[in-house]
Amino acid sequence: MRNHRPGRLLAVTAAVVTTVAVTAACGGGGDPGPGGTTAAGACEPAPPGTKVELTFTSWVPGMQKTVDLWNQNNPDIQVKYTEVVGGNDGTYQAYANQIKAGTTGDLGMIEFDNLPSFRLQNGLADIGGCQPVAEGIDGYPEWTRTQVSFGEEGAVYGVPQDVGPLALYYRKDLYDAAGLKPPATWDEYAQQAAQIQAQGGLIGNFMPDQPAWFTALAWQNGARWFTVGDDGTWKVDMTDPKTLQVAEFWQKLIDAEQVNTIPGIGDVEWQALDAGQEWTLIGAPWTAKLIETNVPSGNGKWAVAPLPQWSAGGTAGGSWGGSTTVVWAGSAHPYEAAKFAMWAFGDPAALALNNENGGQFPAHTGQTDLPALSEPSAYFGGQVIWTEFAKANDQVDPSFAWGPTMTDTYDTLSNGFGQAVNGQAKLADVLGDAQARTIETMKAQAIQVG
Repeated sequence: MRNHRPGRLLAVTAAVVTTVAVTAACGGGGDPGPGGTTAAGACEPAPPGTKVELTFTSWVPGMQKTVDLWNQNNPDIQVKYTEVVGGNDGTYQAYANQIKAGTTGDLGMIEFDNLPSFRLQNGLADIGGCQPVAEGIDGYPEWTRTQVSFGEEGAVYGVPQDVGPLALYYRKDLYDAAGLKPPATWDEYAQQAAQIQAQGGLIGNFMPDQPAWFTALAWQNGARWFTVGDDGTWKVDMTDPKTLQVAEFWQKLIDAEQVNTIPGIGDVEWQALDAGQEWTLIGAPWTAKLIETNVPSGNGKWAVAPLPQWSAGGTAGGSWGGSTTVVWAGSAHPYEAAKFAMWAFGDPAALALNNENGGQFPAHTGQTDLPALSEPSAYFGGQVIWTEFAKANDQVDPSFAWGPTMTDTYDTLSNGFGQAVNGQAKLADVLGDAQARTIETMKAQAIQVG
């Protein structure tokens, strides 16, 4: 899930850079896009009186309530919602299978980093020519509009949902009892890991099944995995010094058994947190609602602090997630699907529900006026946690560029990280393998790689 502005996030240049290869592989912006819908092409509403039924899938908790509000007020455009597992937990593969079979339905949720992969599969409709989008897309920060356009004039391949700047969730009660303050640097984090281990706990969790989480940490340290030259040739570098520094940091904690190595953002993680086993969790804004919902024993005990820095006084950030809702190329009703998506992630009432039920930090500029984002949280000890995430959002360098085959890159990283936490590999070696596999995959897609 995930992105917003009082600041910028993710990568304005990421989408611009990605378009070089994506456009080459999928055709220029002036050609008819998937499903016959282009920025300048036809996107007409159904005839008056027509009853339209749409399907929508996402993994945002409580999204059904947002859909219910829409359905109550739009009897002629009804949305059937299905909650699915997170993208990299199986839904992205399901989407890919559906694209091949022509059974994608109407609307689906995709994170910014995976959007290029589905564009390459010709799975996304360009809804830039749909009136609701054309009239409302300026309500989103410029960088998010660039994320979903791939640099094509007038193109829109998804409606931005939310943003995902990282911060540190921590058990304030345990920290206070131990006389500790949230770590301001990664060196302090490592020192505290040893102290907490001595007290029978773990400072946190290295999530082997969440490669986007690791990517966000590399991003914070200044890593740039993908760059592209003026001639369109890509360079892939996932073993640069900044990335290896992050890998070696976590490798030491794993080897010393000072962090958990269990699947993240799921039942196993929640059980560990509910038992007080882990004292911190590195997460995004959308993580807040998941903790509140799944860790009842932590009520009033958790707080949010800035992400530790690699140098004292640093202000670097990273982003885990940031999402869009796309209209699938096979949708028979792109106009109505686009109209729903613009409402669901742009209307104040919908944004409020998405935040209240799903913990989303909206991408839409209207989020700055949402009362909920300035209210203290009882679960987080009365803290206004969204203030911390707004600051974190300002600190994310938008120059981090996504590769065009991130779904495959993440699959390779996840498999390798699983071996690493079991002692069968080192994180640095996993990164090298993922780099080689990524280059191989890109070449197989006829993408020029140097």
